[in-house]
Amino acid sequence: MTSYALFDTALGRCAVVWREDGVAGFQLPESSDAATTTRLRDLFPDAAPIRPGPLARRVIDGVTALLGGEPDPLTDVDLDLTGLPDFDRRVYAVTRAIEPGRTRTYGDVAAAIGSPGSAQAVGQALGRNPIPILVPCHRVLAAHGALGGFSASGGTVTKRALLAAEGTPGFDDPTLF
Repeated sequence: MTSYALFDTALGRCAVVWREDGVAGFQLPESSDAATTTRLRDLFPDAAPIRPGPLARRVIDGVTALLGGEPDPLTDVDLDLTGLPDFDRRVYAVTRAIEPGRTRTYGDVAAAIGSPGSAQAVGQALGRNPIPILVPCHRVLAAHGALGGFSASGGTVTKRALLAAEGTPGFDDPTLF
């Protein structure tokens, strides 16, 4: 059974998706609850809204704290990566080890998984990441610290907001956009 719950954060209403073996998905805020649920159901069409149990509650509390400025790496939360390609799993394992307030580049992640030169493939894997925040793809930047892309609603504006919420140096400065 695949379940989900919507919850409020400093960034907006997010959703967590879980199964018996762990968290399978996470949805950053869209323009409305309906839009958030629609995007979530694109990946998890069988997901049903259910009151959060201990696993989902841990994620909700941790993400709420993280987006409120309290560093919580959420690495103690079990993930359900069923059906994901091995390459993506390796990318997610390295990415998950990046602590709040820190960043790495796509090239760094490629080298760490033993595939130097595959920075573009790392970016594509992170673009497919079904569990942002818990697999913190926002902490992976392009060369020379450029933001690069971000597939969540709001794109790089959301990526910058996530990095700023974590107190990442250089990203908590005010911007015009």
